[in-house]
Amino acid sequence: MAILKIARMGHPILRARAVEVPDPTAPDVARLVSTMVETMEDADGTGLAAPQVHMPWRIVVYKVEDDRADEEEEGEGVPLTVLVNPVIEFLDEETSIGFEACLSVPGMAGPVRRHENIRVTYQTLENEEITFDAHGFHARVIQHECDHLDGILYPSRIEDMSQFGFVEELGRAQAGAADDEDG
Repeated sequence: MAILKIARMGHPILRARAVEVPDPTAPDVARLVSTMVETMEDADGTGLAAPQVHMPWRIVVYKVEDDRADEEEEGEGVPLTVLVNPVIEFLDEETSIGFEACLSVPGMAGPVRRHENIRVTYQTLENEEITFDAHGFHARVIQHECDHLDGILYPSRIEDMSQFGFVEELGRAQAGAADDEDG
């Protein structure tokens, strides 16, 4: 397989709404998903949406490593998951703010408010319809990736732009603040 080129913020494909996949069982879909997974793993990403690799389809791949899983999930991650034509429903009004980064906005991060509890309905590559609930970080990952399907990048969701910046600089600022507290 090949590693696909990841579109970066500013590319028009990242601002467009992706189209539904008419036949999730089509060989082209399986090939795309396979290369998306390989690309995500090569980039050390948590998730990847088809528009990020220049394909305007409603497809998301993601996984949540054990060390990123929320405590209420008892540290268990989420295995590699493929969502075709996903639809998200918010289960309540509870939200939280968490720092996000993105393969299409390399080297940067910022605080984004997301719903804590969601329900996802999607199709599998076998054209089976599945519905499940996701919470915490798992829900955040899905919302972030599904935003890509609607032409939304996380910086547009940041409420306090003073906290948006390069990961390296944010880390230095945080380390400096910790040093100030210790001193």
